Amino acid sequence: MNQSARRAQITPASTIFPDLEPANGGSIARDFTPRRKLALLNRFGNARAAAVGDIKITTLSFRNQHERGTLLTKYMEARKSIFIDRLNWNVSEADGMEFDQYDTPACRWVVLHEFGEVLGGVRLLPTTASCGCYSYMLRDAQRGLLQDLPTDILFFEAPVNQKVWEATRFFVTDKVPAVRRAAIQHALFNGMTTAAKEAGASQILGIVSAVWARWARRLNVKATPTGAKFPVDGGYSQSVLFNINKPAS
Repeated sequence: MNQSARRAQITPASTIFPDLEPANGGSIARDFTPRRKLALLNRFGNARAAAVGDIKITTLSFRNQHERGTLLTKYMEARKSIFIDRLNWNVSEADGMEFDQYDTPACRWVVLHEFGEVLGGVRLLPTTASCGCYSYMLRDAQRGLLQDLPTDILFFEAPVNQKVWEATRFFVTDKVPAVRRAAIQHALFNGMTTAAKEAGASQILGIVSAVWARWARRLNVKATPTGAKFPVDGGYSQSVLFNINKPAS
């Protein structure tokens, strides 16, 4: 099926997101507080709380990055170690840092760190974003602007609404041992959803591994597939919608 035929089959976004209204965005820098650690302790027991350790989660933006020293630089360096050095992605690099056209003042970077070392991170971008000919990754793939991603990456027309944000570059570094990995992933996902809610989002779109249902259950995450599976890095990925205002049962 050619790209024109694929686009003709796309469902309008208004039928998928009928109740969304524009909302004002925001940015708040936060730490992973003792109260949040206590919540993990109550919910998951001593093993999970111990694995969290002394980590902090900080939401960075162009407005507040100066308050956190070199944290943004370290985050970009960690992204390079994952996506360029390990996964061999053909993405931009400068001075030991990985970046692309979506790292703009419109985005938020959620960074998980401990004792000055980055353990993981994720980038959030509103679906209302615009920078030159680009908007956000899933929409630009659907528009045929990204040659490494399929145009039928979503079953519906890519939304443009402040209440829907996109999550990309979700990672946990190789320095995190297996015994801590699940707890770190859970903490990072919680940090991502909190940052998105603070910015006015009620839903998050993202590209995840096609085995997402397995880790979604493990992390107690509610998600719905929103596109066909496609090959990436020797495996398969898929677009997913997270309804962050509706906790998993």
